[in-house]
Amino acid sequence: MGAWSAEPFGNDTVADWAWELDEAENWDLVLDALTGVLEEEPASIDADVASVAIAAAEVVAHASGAPTQSDVYTESVTAFVERLPNPPQGIVPVALSALEIAASPQGELAELWSDAGSEAWAAAIARVRESLSAAR
Repeated sequence: MGAWSAEPFGNDTVADWAWELDEAENWDLVLDALTGVLEEEPASIDADVASVAIAAAEVVAHASGAPTQSDVYTESVTAFVERLPNPPQGIVPVALSALEIAASPQGELAELWSDAGSEAWAAAIARVRESLSAAR
């Protein structure tokens, strides 16, 4: 998985995806990451796809004014939100749904974190969930 932290932007896959935010001209990249998991069964979602969906939910949290991760790894997110400050209407419920599916205990990503014996990932997911819930 190439993770250095349990935060939404704490792994190689998401770091690569974040670079794409630098070139994004609209919210389609974020929406695609979120909607890409909505019709899937959690057990069938690849860990990398789930990681990107969770990071996309964090982008929505940033746009809502309540980021859960603000560090060097989210500089692209900050720049994206400053450049495109008006996310699509109704994106918060989509982000919440995608987060629940991507972080489902039945998913590969949750299984990897469980195998690692880390409680930090579940706590990071809970923070994103709380931030998005408050933004509703």
